[in-house]
Amino acid sequence: MFEPVIAPSGTLLGLLQRGRGDGTLHALAAPRAEALAALNQCVLRDPRQDWQVENRSLYYARLYLDLDGPLGEIESHLFGADDLVDDTDHRTGLALSVLGHLASYGRDDALMLLRRYAASGANWAWALDELALRDDDEGLRSLAAPVLARFPATAEGEARLAAAVRDAYEPRPWSLWEESPLYGERLSAARRQGSFDRWQRQLTPSGPRPGWGVQAVFDWAADGLRRGTPLHVPAARCLAAVAQPEDRSAILAAAAGADGEAARATALHHLVLAEPDNPAVLDLIEAAADEPAVAAYERMCGPEAVERARRWVHRPDALGEAAAAVLAARGGAEDAPLVLSALRSTVRGSGPDTQRLFALVDGAGRLAIGCAAPVLRHVYRETSSSHLRGRAARALASTDPSFAAGFAVECLWDCEETTREVAARHAETADARVAPRLRRLASDPAEEEDVQSAVRSRIAPESAV
Repeated sequence: MFEPVIAPSGTLLGLLQRGRGDGTLHALAAPRAEALAALNQCVLRDPRQDWQVENRSLYYARLYLDLDGPLGEIESHLFGADDLVDDTDHRTGLALSVLGHLASYGRDDALMLLRRYAASGANWAWALDELALRDDDEGLRSLAAPVLARFPATAEGEARLAAAVRDAYEPRPWSLWEESPLYGERLSAARRQGSFDRWQRQLTPSGPRPGWGVQAVFDWAADGLRRGTPLHVPAARCLAAVAQPEDRSAILAAAAGADGEAARATALHHLVLAEPDNPAVLDLIEAAADEPAVAAYERMCGPEAVERARRWVHRPDALGEAAAAVLAARGGAEDAPLVLSALRSTVRGSGPDTQRLFALVDGAGRLAIGCAAPVLRHVYRETSSSHLRGRAARALASTDPSFAAGFAVECLWDCEETTREVAARHAETADARVAPRLRRLASDPAEEEDVQSAVRSRIAPESAV
């Protein structure tokens, strides 16, 4: 997977890559060819920091509709030579999702492209899931032959078919095909095999078993670490189930490092929940100050953890960063200067995209730190993470008096539904663009219910039509 190259935030491409509402507004005001070129670049080279959680598909689909954009570039991308060697979701997933939304808006060319790709493309399963939500029964039945032809009538082919049926995100096409006399028997057998495989996996677990003790849990965690799969968090849950009062001294010794790294991490994660007010646990975390210890500390929520955070927040290491996050999430009004200082230094030192900003931005909003508004506006403009931008918008709603007449207006076109919801609740209706946009969101069948509920709280029922 390639790392996306994000254009500057002041350019049309940069705005669209970030999914900002101003991206749509600028694209509609720009020359159509320039806007379509930037839009196609975004769809064909997914710009998201985390493509599995950030939203862009509806945002880009709506812009294709507004620009009456042709789909030739998407077609060339889907059916290009790269599709023969790269079947990863990341290469084609965004384009297929955009086509799915366009199909739901009535674009027949998008529906035809999805059908063609489901029949012959490498990432056919994603296209089939999009069609399962939007196509009619006849269209789905027409895909049975090309899809099932991917699975030869061999032992390996039948095993792959059973896995495909079992793991299908949308079962509707498979159910339709199973009703067909031509494919019904084969698909019924595949469905039964898939169910049997799932049942068999449940009967042969590789993890903890009844009768295990503390040492067995530590051994399991150590085995996971040797295999490159850290298991200290689930192991800590197991420890809570098997530990007895007489095991406490062994657990404390393991937390101090007596039984190795995996046992130490497991014991620390157990103790922060079992003994959240024990200063000795915090002393163990301070002594270790490594990744497992910091992760254990981040799970603490008691007054002792907050008090210790006030002492640790100035540390120049990961424990200091975790302490700032604890104060942002659980500190009081007296901690606002510490949270603000951490927010500013994190932006200066690590830029507007670091994961550490999530908690600090939330904290600035929770504590209503008015002095944080300038740095929150900077994060809002510059971050390439649409999730972080949405958090910045929520924080600005609590800290920036100009938010309702400023960023809240453009947030009505944002790519994240949670950000659009914030905008629907705060955008100043004196701006001539706001009321028409609220009416469009209220009537758009693709819009999320939470956004439409926020819109309905702002406009009279008769004006929503």
